[in-house]
Amino acid sequence: MKFADQPATGSASRSPSRSPGRFSDRSAGDPPERSRLDGVIGIADRALRALLVPGRAERPLPVPAGEAASPLTDAERRESAALMRVNHAGEVAAQALYHGQALVAREPRTREFLLAAAREEADHLAWCESRLAELRSRPSLLNPLWYAGSFALGTLAASFGDPASLGFVAETERQVEGHLSGHLERLPRNDLASRAILETMRQDEITHGSEARLKGGSRLPIAIRELMHLTSRVMTRSSYWI
Repeated sequence: MKFADQPATGSASRSPSRSPGRFSDRSAGDPPERSRLDGVIGIADRALRALLVPGRAERPLPVPAGEAASPLTDAERRESAALMRVNHAGEVAAQALYHGQALVAREPRTREFLLAAAREEADHLAWCESRLAELRSRPSLLNPLWYAGSFALGTLAASFGDPASLGFVAETERQVEGHLSGHLERLPRNDLASRAILETMRQDEITHGSEARLKGGSRLPIAIRELMHLTSRVMTRSSYWI
């Protein structure tokens, strides 16, 4: 939902003097107005890359092991495409969540964890996009809405402090893990290509959630967890069709 800089951004090493909560470096002589403008440009750049630029993965596309499966029927292809469209939308939302959380993170180590996880999530975005093309389908038309809403949600979660932000990551990844497990059950049995992608994504989500908890993520109130689940259902059901 895996929840980021895409490899195409060519992310560079960041100076230790970087101001907390900003993506761009700021030298001691830079005026505040320039720093704010750099931050806005960085946010816009990441949004446009997530929504408009074809994804480029740092890791190779997961491939199924064993013998090749039989070709998909038209009905199976449509079902796989709908499921992968949902997963692609989830990865767009993941990019926005991590972008928003990194923007207002209090500690540099929290920000670096969020951006590192986001780069892995960018692989998921590229893999889902590639698989959609193979299935002769398209991403969700609602992706700009998912990005904007998720970015706002990420900044809101992180505004309560790093423990809350990391707890939000842990809970998000827990819910995404369950979501991916459900999709693995619904995929046509012979769609091994999509299955290999989702299995790798699920393992990454488990890792991100565990790391967020180990780094001090706090457990969210049950009302917040239920609201996150409801929001996820709206996105997944809409993206399945649109």
